[in-house]
Amino acid sequence: MIRNVCGVDRVIRILAGLSLVALAAAGMLRPWAWLGLIVLATGVVGHCMPYKWLGLNTCKNSANTES
Repeated sequence: MIRNVCGVDRVIRILAGLSLVALAAAGMLRPWAWLGLIVLATGVVGHCMPYKWLGLNTCKNSANTES
């Protein structure tokens, strides 16, 4: 899978995902907050399918390695 999420975008996704999951686990947000797992996963893995479909890439180098 070729990475298309890098840099600040990736950090924001990881932090937002962790925050949503923590708030959902604490019962402070509705169960929909568990969707933060998806946001967290895209940040950790570095690949976002909607970005692929839309042709977006936040990685600076064009020679992304497969993970």
